[in-house]
Amino acid sequence: MISLPKAFPLEFRRDVVAVARKNGAPIARVAKDFGISEWCLQRWLKLVDFEDGNRPGVTQADAAELREVKKRIRLLEQENEILRRAAAYWSQASLPKWGSRWSSNWPPTGRFRSR
Repeated sequence: MISLPKAFPLEFRRDVVAVARKNGAPIARVAKDFGISEWCLQRWLKLVDFEDGNRPGVTQADAAELREVKKRIRLLEQENEILRRAAAYWSQASLPKWGSRWSSNWPPTGRFRSR
């Protein structure tokens, strides 16, 4: 079984990003000093840029809200489908059956006949 590495604590991430921004040292050196991969540090820097609005993209709060909205839409579509099917079922159930006493009088004759 493959085990995933544990995520770094949020405080640790903030500290590493702050050091990388403040010192102006190469990303490879800062990553090596903190024992993380260069790719990982680049990703953290990019995420912070998104959150700060320095780079166009979706923030984590916006992404979470979008997930919730999509989940709600999916639920409402399912409920709508159930109601649509129920309405179709009940409309078919309310029609008179052929051969019943109601359908034997169809089409209307006498005073109900159209002219």
